[in-house]
Parts: sequence; structure tokens; C-alpha cells
Amino acid sequence: MCKVAIVILNWNGAEMMRHYLPSVIQCSQGEGIEVIVADNASTDNSILLLQTEFPDIRIIQLDKNYGFADGYNRALHEVEATYYLLLNSDVEIRQPGWLQPMTKYMDTHPQVAACQPKLLKLQATPHRGEDEGVRYFEYAGASGGFIDKYGYPYCRGRVFDTIEEDKGQYDEIASVMWTTGAAMMVRSDIYWKAGGLDARFFAHMEEIDLCWRMRIMGYELVCIPQSSAFHLGGATLNQGNPRKTFLNFRNNLLMLYKNLPESQLTSVLKMRTLLDWVAALQFLIKCDPQNMKAIFKAHKEFKQLKPLYATTRQRIQNYRTSALQSEMSDFSLLWQYYIKGRKTYKALHLINNI
Repeated sequence: MCKVAIVILNWNGAEMMRHYLPSVIQCSQGEGIEVIVADNASTDNSILLLQTEFPDIRIIQLDKNYGFADGYNRALHEVEATYYLLLNSDVEIRQPGWLQPMTKYMDTHPQVAACQPKLLKLQATPHRGEDEGVRYFEYAGASGGFIDKYGYPYCRGRVFDTIEEDKGQYDEIASVMWTTGAAMMVRSDIYWKAGGLDARFFAHMEEIDLCWRMRIMGYELVCIPQSSAFHLGGATLNQGNPRKTFLNFRNNLLMLYKNLPESQLTSVLKMRTLLDWVAALQFLIKCDPQNMKAIFKAHKEFKQLKPLYATTRQRIQNYRTSALQSEMSDFSLLWQYYIKGRKTYKALHLINNI
């Protein structure tokens, strides 16, 4: 059994691994650290690439594409480690010994179930005139994640599409509501105690859902900015893809249904339905009927799946120590961002004292 198993879930990402896997291997040297690639039945030359260019890397071959959630669950069943490090295939590491700040913190804080490094944007092709020394946070996790009272995710360093330049403003270790699935270190025993990633989600929102469950169970989650990683992002589905829109909206509704306290469940779901119809109308105005239909489809499937989640919801809520407990911020992100013009985490933090 190793201490840290870095598990990269791959699907047709041969070129990503050729570019970024060497940096992970080089910067993750040390006793008790293993780098593993779990392959979701890729149809490109991923396996051949690994066998020829990275012969020392352990490969876990899955028989079909199980998506992000179940792909990881199935792969991690075959991994024995104190800590799993879920890492996207499009992540580059530039910091030798980058695991040490995270493992040291986890070793000395047993109530912390998971942590993440500071996640920065990896520019595949820098913009013309861009200062190479300028670093921006990455959309998928930045310096730790939160959700507002209606389930909209945001981060230290990223609120909706406003992405901040990293100037060290979020370099303190901080308690967060969720850690990014692009680079998440999680205790293996707590991962399974919480039920792992929800396989029915397939992809998107699954890490926030898992983190929420761990928070309900009384565990803490943190961002350790002393560790850093660079994430390309959008390697599987780009922003604006109707499939991505469908998964984000459907899975967000399922996540809310599973994890919201009883006192908030009805009111939040009613408001989210209204807000989602507004989002659909916006897509219609933009002449984007495919994404509008994706939202309608998401709500239809949510209604179909909801009865199947009733037992799951009850099991999760049984972990609560207080009926009034909530892990969400107590404001509307849409209101603060679009009406009040508060577009950074610090602006939200100072005004709302969160």
C-alpha cells in the first residue's frame, strides 16, 4: 500500500498525456508515491503510448467509457493508498515536491477529508502580447470552491466567468466547501465512507456532490495554495457544448436534492427551476436552441431520477448533526454578481462576511 496514489483518468487523451504526464512524473518523485493511469476504454493510441513511452506507469484498463464519476470509482477499487490524488490528464506540474504541502497538512489534520492545490490556467497558446509572467486562476477550481444559496459554484479567484490574476491574494490555507476534481487529494477511507463519486452523474458536479457529502458527515476540506498545478481545461467538453449544459444543469439539481437540509429543499428547488427557465430564455434570445433544449431535458431527467434518489437523500441527511445545518453561502450569487457588481471572492467575502 502506497501513501499517495496519483490516479489520472484518461479517455482518448494520448496527446494530453504525451505533453503533461512527464511533468507529473518528474515532480512527484518520492517514497510511497505511485502514478497510475486509468483508461476509460480509449479508442486512440493511449495504451500504446503508455506502454512504449511510459513503461513504468501502472495502467488500469476499463472495459468501456464509464465517464468521470464511475470511471474513477472502478479504478480506485483497484488502488491501495492512504490518499488518492485525482488528477486530470491535462494538468501540468511545475513545482518539484508539489505533493508535500498537501500530504503534510493531511497528516497533521485528521478531520480534513480532502484538499486541493492552487489551480492555475495553463495557456496552450499564449495570447499575443501576453506577459508570460502573468498567471490566472483556472475556472475549474482556482483556490478552492464554494456554492451560493441556490447551488451556483464559485471559487476564490473565479466567480462565474470573471477569472482573477493570481497576485498571491488567496495564498493562505483556507477552509472551502468543495475541492476541484481536476486535482483533488482525498483520504481513501473517507472517499468510500462517503460513497465515492455518484456514478449516475457520469461527469460534471460530481466532485462538488462528493465534497458536500463529506462536509455533511462533519469533515473539513481545504485549499493548500503552497502546492500548485496548471490546468488546461475543456479537454473533454468545451463550454457551450449542449451535452455539458445538460449534465451541469441535471447534476446540479440532483446534487441539491440529495444534500440540501429539509428546511431549504422546497424553496431552493422552486427558485432554481425559475432561474433555469430564465437561463433557457437567454439561450433562446441568443439563437441557441440546442442549449435551451438541454436545460429542458435536464429538468425532465431530474424529475425521472428524483424518486430513485429518495433513499440516498435520506441516508445522507441522517449524517447531519443539526437540522438547520447548511454548507452553502447565504446569498444569491446571481444578485451579487449581476446587480451589485461584486465579481470577486474578496468582494463577496467583505460584503457578506462569509
